[in-house]
Amino acid sequence: MGFFGHFRRLSDGAVISGQGISLRFPVVDDFAQWSTLRAQSRRFLEPWEPTWPEDELAPSAFRHRIRRYRELRGEDLCYPYFIFAGDTLVGAATLSNVRRGVAQTATLGYWTGEPHARKGHMAKALALLLPHAFSALALHRVEAACLPRNAASIGLLEKAGFEREGFARAYLQIAGRWEDHLLYAKVSP
Repeated sequence: MGFFGHFRRLSDGAVISGQGISLRFPVVDDFAQWSTLRAQSRRFLEPWEPTWPEDELAPSAFRHRIRRYRELRGEDLCYPYFIFAGDTLVGAATLSNVRRGVAQTATLGYWTGEPHARKGHMAKALALLLPHAFSALALHRVEAACLPRNAASIGLLEKAGFEREGFARAYLQIAGRWEDHLLYAKVSP
């Protein structure tokens, strides 16, 4: 491994699975499940997410999202995964803002559809995704941020072994407002 660390372009097309959960790269054929789950979970998700564009649930916007994911993955900048319990989409987790060289870091984002919340799916997904991030994707550190009032996210991150590292004022725009966030990270074992 050279001065700038380990860098490689990964196809990362494999399915990661265990404990009744599987993670895989999203494809256009996922639109029906994705749009249904997002639509029925809208009020549940909106307080924790950036403002949804008007075309958030449109087929054309989803196709564009999948194209963009493919580009970013090909450039080793982002690794999105849809999370399934059996054949049912329950949410998603994304490793984005991948920084190589001396950092080997990515940012974790995630969401769970309302019908599947508080059932342990995301905890199981992170238990699969984080070892994959540290081994197959050769990351050294995974960062995450959450709103201080989001007790579920705080509990999830801490259960997954993330440590609180700080507080960022007006860190991200959530539901149309600049919101403070707690900053967490997990370092490769």
